[in-house]
Amino acid sequence: MSIREIGAVLRRRWYVMLPLTLLSLLAGLHLYRSVPVAYQSQSSVALLDSTAASQLPPSFGNPISNAGGSLVVTADVLIRTLSGADAARDLHGLGVTDPYTVGFAANTSGPLITLTVTGTDRAKVLSETSKLTAFAGEQLHALQAAAKVQPAYFVQTAPVVLPQTPVPQLKSRYQQVLGVVILGTAAGFTLSFVTESVMVARRRRRAAAATEPAAPAAAPKRRIHRGLRALNLDSSRLLTGYLALAFFIPSNLTLPGMGGVGTPANVFALLGLFWYLAAWLTGRIRPAAGTRLPRVVMCLLALAVLASYLANATRASSHKELLGADRGLIGLLVWVSLVVLVSAGIHDRGRLDVLLRRAVVMGSVVAAIGYYDFFTATNIADHISVPGLKSSVAQITTLDRGSFTRPRSTTAQPLEFGGMLAILLPFAVQQAFDPVRRHLSRWRRWGPVALMGGALPLTVSRTSIIGALIVILVMVPRWKPQRRWTAIGLLLGSVACFKVVVPGLIGTITTLFGSFLTNSDSSTQARTVKYSAILPYLGERPLAGRGFGTFIPELYFFTDNQYMLTLAEMGLLGLLALLLLFLTGIHQGGAIRRLARSESDRELGQAFFASALVSLVISATFDALSFPMFAGMFFLTIAAGGSYLGFIRRAAPQPPTVESPCPPQTQTARIPVP
Repeated sequence: MSIREIGAVLRRRWYVMLPLTLLSLLAGLHLYRSVPVAYQSQSSVALLDSTAASQLPPSFGNPISNAGGSLVVTADVLIRTLSGADAARDLHGLGVTDPYTVGFAANTSGPLITLTVTGTDRAKVLSETSKLTAFAGEQLHALQAAAKVQPAYFVQTAPVVLPQTPVPQLKSRYQQVLGVVILGTAAGFTLSFVTESVMVARRRRRAAAATEPAAPAAAPKRRIHRGLRALNLDSSRLLTGYLALAFFIPSNLTLPGMGGVGTPANVFALLGLFWYLAAWLTGRIRPAAGTRLPRVVMCLLALAVLASYLANATRASSHKELLGADRGLIGLLVWVSLVVLVSAGIHDRGRLDVLLRRAVVMGSVVAAIGYYDFFTATNIADHISVPGLKSSVAQITTLDRGSFTRPRSTTAQPLEFGGMLAILLPFAVQQAFDPVRRHLSRWRRWGPVALMGGALPLTVSRTSIIGALIVILVMVPRWKPQRRWTAIGLLLGSVACFKVVVPGLIGTITTLFGSFLTNSDSSTQARTVKYSAILPYLGERPLAGRGFGTFIPELYFFTDNQYMLTLAEMGLLGLLALLLLFLTGIHQGGAIRRLARSESDRELGQAFFASALVSLVISATFDALSFPMFAGMFFLTIAAGGSYLGFIRRAAPQPPTVESPCPPQTQTARIPVP
């Protein structure tokens, strides 16, 4: 469906679009005038250790002064206490009735706490901030007194930032107005196409019911300009635009107020979902046959996310958690859009092949940028700025491990960089062996494989190496002996080249895995300790969790494990839905290989199998779906596997039935008998 056709439908159904748009504008104006301006005031306090803290904790008996060897843990205890229901009740009795938040100060690693109060009365907000600051010191004193700590060993609070003059928070006001306008416009857009679909169906029924239909009048010829003809859209073109935005705009740059899900690529994907709904409602497009499986699994994941959203609404969650839950719903819509556009919107296998090739080429460009970051010890994404976008991460710096700089290219983190390349690498290998591409030069076929495969060790990450090993172990044993031994020789030669070109890299990676196996690595210990910390949150809400997108590191901690994060946010239902999604990708790859009639299709099925298995395994090493580029590539490949499976099934010979027990035979030329 082209942009010209969309505009024609909106012009014909102006009586639906125009009133709803005007109503949304009037509602936004009323909201702007009726909602009072919110003011916000902040103060900060630091925790100071006692003068007697040089002794060991058992000597003076203060269990929270040196808990964990740092006052950061003491600050965490105080934050949790002030965020509890009992403290809120006491503060309400003191006159603090407006919403308040307590958390660690941004961009700090010490025991600094920020106290924030938000309300509509400027003078009252300032007074409440002062009361909250004083109450924090009293609460810390009461905690230590209840533990029978001697007063000489009390941890003290010292205000480092006094309660600030409340400043107006116009951003939230504008967001509410903009949300109402967008909701009304989207409703008018959708209802316009629903009305168009109903009217078209009614005209068809009337024409079918007519006994002697009149001859159709010749439709007036309309000149379509070349520029308008170029505006014809299909799913593959829309997804190409999504890939370009996802790969070449740093994933930390987002629209203001939307957080990590507000990347230009995600917004473009949401617009693509509106395009598909418009084309589907008007009958211009129908879901491709045999591609229902990825959409069904996405429905199950969506139900788990909605259940967690309702669970979050039933508990006393903070303002940041409510915003995180809303962002989680936006992220879910983006994933649904990718699955629908790929699996249901592409009806030509050639267009799907082109889309995967473009994804591999763009991924190899991102890998080439990673080489630049590694050898120049910098990050090119830090120097990219787009007007209207801002970084969703407070501060991004280059990460080092050993003596090497870990590249992240245009991604948000080296783990996302390595994970994204690992799930695209199998398709680069498959395309290099594809007989259809043999007419191309070797560097065009094998360049993406070399760039992606070589960039994985440069991240100095266990996640990247595990992903590369899975790809090798899944794909290489399926090859013929000659190709298999050639690949093994090339891999050994690549390791030797890395030892010469980048001295010390192979040793650093070997040390990483050695410390992991002996559990002597600090990062590994930090992750395993957090696993037990998830269990109390899971025990509170075991089925639906606390809410998708609400387990914010600023309020809780980093999980570095997608499965643990899913347990905390969506409970057991969410974990089952996520595992089913991974297993669906693995099943699709195996089914493609089993039903394929050519060697090229069998290798394609093995590539989907390897990619899904990589996603399943490395999701245990970092919170994979929290990163927009990795999540986008994962859902795109899952949907592409379902689409390819539909093409393979439609091309496969039909099984024998009772009506036709013999399979169709191919016609052969007859030889005359002498």
